[in-house]
Amino acid sequence: MESRFDDLPRTPGHHFRLHYFATVAHVLREVVSLFPSEDAALQEFPFLKGYRDEIARRKAITTPAFWAEAISQWERTADGHLPLRALRDGAELDHRTLSLLICIGLTEEDGRFGLLFEALQSTPGVHRPTMGLLNAWWREPSDAGEVRAALRRLRDLGLTRVVNPDAPRVEWALEPLGPLWDALRGETPHSPANWLRFTPSETLVALDAVVVPEHVAQTVAKLPALLERGEVNALVVRGPHRGGRRVLCGALAKLLGRGLLEVTDLGAEPDQRFRAAGTLATLLQALPAVVVDPGPGETVTLPAWAWPDASLAVVMGPQGGIAGPPVERSLTLALPMPDPIERVRHWTKAGNFAEADRDAIAARFRMTSGNIHRAARLAHSYAALAGHERPGLAEVQQASRALNRQALDTLALRLDASGDWSQLAISPETQRELCDLERRCRHREELAGLVGPSLGAQLRPGVRALLQGPSGTGKTLAARLLASVLHADLYRVDLASVVNKYIGETEKNLGRIFSLAEELDVMLLLDEGDALLARRTAVHTANDRYANLETNYLLQRIESFEGIVLLTTNAHEHIDRAFQRRMDVVVEFRVPDAAERWAIWQLHLPSDHGVELPLLRELARRCQMTGGQIRNAVLHAAMLALEAGGPMRNEHVEASVQREYRKSGAVYPLRRAPAAQVV
Repeated sequence: MESRFDDLPRTPGHHFRLHYFATVAHVLREVVSLFPSEDAALQEFPFLKGYRDEIARRKAITTPAFWAEAISQWERTADGHLPLRALRDGAELDHRTLSLLICIGLTEEDGRFGLLFEALQSTPGVHRPTMGLLNAWWREPSDAGEVRAALRRLRDLGLTRVVNPDAPRVEWALEPLGPLWDALRGETPHSPANWLRFTPSETLVALDAVVVPEHVAQTVAKLPALLERGEVNALVVRGPHRGGRRVLCGALAKLLGRGLLEVTDLGAEPDQRFRAAGTLATLLQALPAVVVDPGPGETVTLPAWAWPDASLAVVMGPQGGIAGPPVERSLTLALPMPDPIERVRHWTKAGNFAEADRDAIAARFRMTSGNIHRAARLAHSYAALAGHERPGLAEVQQASRALNRQALDTLALRLDASGDWSQLAISPETQRELCDLERRCRHREELAGLVGPSLGAQLRPGVRALLQGPSGTGKTLAARLLASVLHADLYRVDLASVVNKYIGETEKNLGRIFSLAEELDVMLLLDEGDALLARRTAVHTANDRYANLETNYLLQRIESFEGIVLLTTNAHEHIDRAFQRRMDVVVEFRVPDAAERWAIWQLHLPSDHGVELPLLRELARRCQMTGGQIRNAVLHAAMLALEAGGPMRNEHVEASVQREYRKSGAVYPLRRAPAAQVV
């Protein structure tokens, strides 16, 4: 039979139009059969006359067999991707099933069909075809439930859904899913829905341009052959957020000659969204990539879908598990944080940096690949604001801090870090330990290559330090100064606010904080961490068991942490010994002696003070105060001097020291001066 449609271009849009007119022809035939004549039907629904005239102009007839053969002939000379053909072949659908699908979506193309459906079904307000109407129009005389099975198949594929599930089944009204209907028409939007994102193959990054470890690139290069033979059906890519996981999935999709369809949120109805994503991937000729983020100890189970032989990618973090039929034959790749050489390549690709600055920036900022590119864009903006041609270390520091604030400010508090070790008056032993800690932090990525292979394989870039000692002895100040000399941002985590009464929530909160700190390369300070660092107890109640689980998780997460984490405690005797064993550095802070107290007084007092030296010597020698108490005393004395309108004098300092002793319930050891009436 000679095709009536040879003049139509071989495009997805015209292919859809052919199926659309084939379905309208079928509907026209069924509507006319309900009236005494065709003229009567067209008088009732005048808009059908335009469709009737177009079909007549093409010398087409309304039988399904004619349209099936005409479309088949037209397809034989169409070489490109046709979504409807891909759906039909991939899901093994027949012409009738496709016609049912198009009929369900007629209202999407012409709202007048909604009035027709409402009139013929006698169901006010329902502008969609019901299962009863579709079954009546497409059922053959020998039908044994094939139409119902076809409609069920369309729902299983995620193509349609029921509008009124509470109604009797025969009155179920069906509608197509918007993103899938658009794809059937040949449209390829970048964001088909707020939980979907599509990237065409031509805009994806090729594998040879992706900065990943060599063994990862080699594995991905072999995957297309494994997927084609059915030996593997899914690729699971694990790694930190913004660590190049989606870029790697896109490179695999490009190798397969497909685009990438990212499912960013499975929502409250994961089964429906997952099925729809599989079908949409077929329509768009894309590799579906499902993004999941299970917490510690959680497993995300993917539902079975209608594409058992289709390829799938799963993007997830280093924690949690993945299960379900779609990943039964999966291959897992772990993307680590980029090493210094890879970071240089990323900064080179990210922008216009001087070579010396680029190398220093790559060495200083241990960030994920995505955060490197985000920071580079921001750094160029800061450089432009400052009138610099190229950004340098200072602009990248500003950009990094902006990224940190966006992600971490809701979970932790950023502490200002400035100054150097000269601002800390401590014992020589404590000073040496802090200097060792600084050196360990500076060279944390180089140590593995300077020791034997057995030890090097065990080393991680993370540094864990425990700062222990009485309150007010300088632990938090030392953490601030360490961040300052390392030019790093410091965030304090209040464990009391992280601990949650609901099971598993504490671990989730800690997991988010540690993951963000790794990805953004910031220092974490777990201040007053006794809430979770305490020794594990014998299990007598469910509370004991869950408290021990939280401690176990924190222990494991600190050990696997690849950043710098500082823990402070005032009660080291209550700390679980397992924590102390896992610390790279333990710094002991003790109450300062007389010489150290003298140095602290000199650091805190203003240069123009009027306090006599004999009093200061007596205070340093006989008043056994911590650095925090001396700080508080100087602040109070400054307030008294400000109120008096002159420099700080003896009576101001004495009154402030006496106040500190009263606060602690101790006896002031010096003889009170008769004139000291300031309070």
